[in-house]
Amino acid sequence: MLSKITSCGIIGVDGFLVGVEVDVSNGLPAIDLVGLPDSAVKESRERVRTAIKNSEFQFPVKRITVNLAPADMKKEGPCFDLPIAVGILTCSGIISAESVADTMITGELSLDGSVNGVNGVLPMVYSAFKSGITKFIVPKDNADEASLVQGAKIYAVENLKQLCDHLNGQKNLEPYCVNIEQIFCSDDSKDILDFADVKGQENVKRAMEIAAAGYHNILMVGPPGSGKTMLAKRMPSIMPDLTFDECVEITKIYSVSGLLSNKSALINKRPFRSPHHTISASALTGGGRIPKPGEISLANKGVLFLDELPEFARNALEIMRQPLEDGDVTISRVNGTVTYPADFMLLAAMNPCPCGYLGDGDKCHCTQNEIIKYTSKISGPLLDRIDIQVEASAIKYDDLNSSERQESSAEIKNRVIQAHKLQLERYKDDNIQFNSQLTAPLIERYCVLGQKEQALLKAAFDRLNLSARGYHKILKMARTVADLDQSENITARHLAEVIQYRSLDRKYLM
Repeated sequence: MLSKITSCGIIGVDGFLVGVEVDVSNGLPAIDLVGLPDSAVKESRERVRTAIKNSEFQFPVKRITVNLAPADMKKEGPCFDLPIAVGILTCSGIISAESVADTMITGELSLDGSVNGVNGVLPMVYSAFKSGITKFIVPKDNADEASLVQGAKIYAVENLKQLCDHLNGQKNLEPYCVNIEQIFCSDDSKDILDFADVKGQENVKRAMEIAAAGYHNILMVGPPGSGKTMLAKRMPSIMPDLTFDECVEITKIYSVSGLLSNKSALINKRPFRSPHHTISASALTGGGRIPKPGEISLANKGVLFLDELPEFARNALEIMRQPLEDGDVTISRVNGTVTYPADFMLLAAMNPCPCGYLGDGDKCHCTQNEIIKYTSKISGPLLDRIDIQVEASAIKYDDLNSSERQESSAEIKNRVIQAHKLQLERYKDDNIQFNSQLTAPLIERYCVLGQKEQALLKAAFDRLNLSARGYHKILKMARTVADLDQSENITARHLAEVIQYRSLDRKYLM
């Protein structure tokens, strides 16, 4: 007898439908799995056999052939345990074929028949729903994230026996649902760090406000203890809120990576990733024998903070150049090619020299060669992709001892949101959200300069020896500063402010 069960696999951060075809016929007892299964899928034979037996069902002592279609795509993970078990029980007459029609099934089986959660359920359900499937049987551990797909009927199961009772109509399960609006709007602001805690560094705060408003990359250079890390950790608190679609996109990445907590079905805050400088290039950008998202993808729609930038391996830094431009990264391996989203804000911090106290004759004893070797890890092409370069000077005693009230994150965020609203309205027909995403033709349309402004920019271009990319980044940042001022036109004052953010490399990195 032949049965066909619909399941789903993962490629990149998207799902693809997998037909689990099970044939039970006379012959020597065996289970054959075909259709490019990996080791985890092949091991499902023992899990399925034992789970069916321990769920008080009769396992057929016959020849069982399981085909995972399409046969030319690699199948990975334990998510096919449950559909294979259902297929075998359907062939045995324990479950009717009609009860599993138009239903996608996924889940891992324990030996006692309980159903465990699997990675990537959200992209699986999302892709299958777009293909026309409306009913989904998923592990209870994954029910919250599966329910984020509006319109899909989700049935959460805890064990194989419960699933069979449901499919046979003996104990029908109610469709699982969650309050999506409540999850999306949940507020955990008490856990967010606030700019009100930071004393001094007003120039850095202003630069970070511009970066948040226009989604610009930023580099902070300063001695140890100047507050660079403290400031960086507060960047998410002033960035615009995510839309629901952006939340789902981020959640899909974390679901595939196995980093989605059962307590948080939807990631509704911008990610902040801060990998250690010993990270490898593949861990940063994604990869491995079986490609998985890297840190730049986990920081999608959020912040990637690289502290002690020159301490990172040069090849790891250079590999970020293409994702910084394109907003995604393509990983090619023998098993296939996958593309992951990588639309992140790069926030970097570094010391000006190996000891960190460049210019302080009493503390710094670094030679010129040591300084050049230290800073040369940051190449010109990478530095050219960082819009804002700002100096974080040493904090003075008077600043630390001051009782003057500091501006809070909420106040800064309010200005950022107002600037972002202008950008959303301006670019509503251009499929972008921030000034940093402007292309050359859009820059010509939206960053028009007067004669005075053109003369200022030309002088800066010649004096600083800017590249074409640097020229465009100045225009993008000037547009952001103008938006923060609620100004329709870019003025010389806006240009003058952003030009200073492109000159720090001449002081420290050349």
